[in-house]
Amino acid sequence: MSQHIADANVRPDADPELQAIADYVCDYRIDSAEALDTARNCLMDSLGCALLALQYPECTKHLGPVVPGTVVPNGSRVPGTQFQLDPIQGAFNIGAMVRWLDFNDTWLAAEWGHPSDNLGTILALADHLSRQAVAAGKAPMTMGGVLHYMVKAHEIQGVLALENSFNRVGLDHVVLVKVASAAVAAHMLGGTREQVIDAVSQAWVDGQSLRTYRHAPNTGSRKSWAAGDACGRAVRLALMVMKGEMGLPSVLSAPRWGFYDVLFKGEKFQFQRPYGSYVMEQILFKISFPAEFHAQTAVECALTLHGQVKNRLDEIERIELTTQESAVRIISKDGPLHNPADRDHCLQYMVAVPLIFGELTARHYEDEVAADPRIDALREKMRVVEDPRYSNEYHDPDKRSIANAIQVYFQDGSSTEKVEVEYPIGHRRRRSEGIPVLERKFRDALRTRFPRGQSERIFELCKDAERLAATPVHEFVDRFLI
Repeated sequence: MSQHIADANVRPDADPELQAIADYVCDYRIDSAEALDTARNCLMDSLGCALLALQYPECTKHLGPVVPGTVVPNGSRVPGTQFQLDPIQGAFNIGAMVRWLDFNDTWLAAEWGHPSDNLGTILALADHLSRQAVAAGKAPMTMGGVLHYMVKAHEIQGVLALENSFNRVGLDHVVLVKVASAAVAAHMLGGTREQVIDAVSQAWVDGQSLRTYRHAPNTGSRKSWAAGDACGRAVRLALMVMKGEMGLPSVLSAPRWGFYDVLFKGEKFQFQRPYGSYVMEQILFKISFPAEFHAQTAVECALTLHGQVKNRLDEIERIELTTQESAVRIISKDGPLHNPADRDHCLQYMVAVPLIFGELTARHYEDEVAADPRIDALREKMRVVEDPRYSNEYHDPDKRSIANAIQVYFQDGSSTEKVEVEYPIGHRRRRSEGIPVLERKFRDALRTRFPRGQSERIFELCKDAERLAATPVHEFVDRFLI
């Protein structure tokens, strides 16, 4: 006869991983000028992506209140719209807009992701809290505070991703958006260290998204609003904790029922470094192309080769793409591509378009362009191979390259040179080259939504670091209203 052994009902101390996040959020002082200036550029880049997304009905159909017509007093405003929402729905709206076009910043490690997704939570909640403070005769939060919280959310998401692959157990990286956003949201709401721990524990125990919507044969538009969903959920959990909801101290380590045993194959998280400001300093900006980041340098290679192949497309025998292991695993695709979300995660598609057209924009993922038979004809001629050096230097913390190379071979036996790009324009090693392009991207995005004068006033404020940091959040957000 088997004997049941009851679980020990002794409430433990919080998992050290939860404590480390709370200590960082509550106590760490951001004193890196580079991190804060990069956060300011990240703010511009993320809001530019959000405004560009408003041109696409598939995005805007998700925006607004849950119940049409609802207006929340002192609610979060949604840039580029007239919506005034509760902070949960505001976080979803902003988060979905920032992420929609796959054009915001990127972090590549054992897990990849987009730390600026957290701006949905940070900006929506900061705006709401600022409006509440002003209504109560108190001082509002400033944009300087927003930039500090951006650095911390980036750091939490990015450090957790350095050594821990959630994709290998089938989980989507937006779990890290929810964890990072819940941590900073609890602190923004005035939470104590213990309340931050409780909020983070609730984020870990929450249902986690599968990566199904990012991979064939189910690739679809949910990947464009999944981060917004995580942002809204993080605000919801933080608000519940602030009302007294308890936490789950051993949510990660509890035998049988904890995150490690249930969802991480019994393995504990590994850490390469303590929390600081490393991630924001090293962040990768998607400046020139709305393309999955493992393909960014491949697109640069294709643009270099465009002039040599554009008039010889029918003469191409094969195209050799040399890349890193991660790109082979997640974005190398054969066969039909069913929607824009499928195409912007296909390495071969993202190379074929600039080879043919000499550019790659969001519209190139739409059905009208995808119907061009030359694209699939080129895809069929592509061979994708891994270069072990590329894979190793992708993980090297001192390099963090994202290399790709392309060489085109013609039927007459001739070929182009092998074009190699190791660091994309959005990489830290190319900041001086990249930031002017980022600023042009932001300015152009502003002009898709606002009159020239309004666009220039926003742009000049964002360029002035000192004035931006002192601006109350609600006044900053009001500049983006239509």
